[in-house]
Amino acid sequence: MKKILAVCGLGQGTSLILRMNIEQVLNELGVTADVEHVDVSSASGMTSDLIVTSAELAQSLEGHETEIAIVNNYFDLDEIRQALQNRI
Repeated sequence: MKKILAVCGLGQGTSLILRMNIEQVLNELGVTADVEHVDVSSASGMTSDLIVTSAELAQSLEGHETEIAIVNNYFDLDEIRQALQNRI
């Protein structure tokens, strides 16, 4: 099963919203994955198949071996779907 990290600055509210929206999109696509929400510092030391975060936080994760998908609006299911397609 793929592991996806939803990343925000503090790992609290924003990444939780992103995680729930990622899970909704995955469900619509019929894809099963383990989605976890974490802060950017924790994400830098974790292994996963994909990291979903903002462009600003992606800069903090440069050099991470995991592919990073950029999502600017964590509420936009279409943007999340586009970011996930061809990566899951």
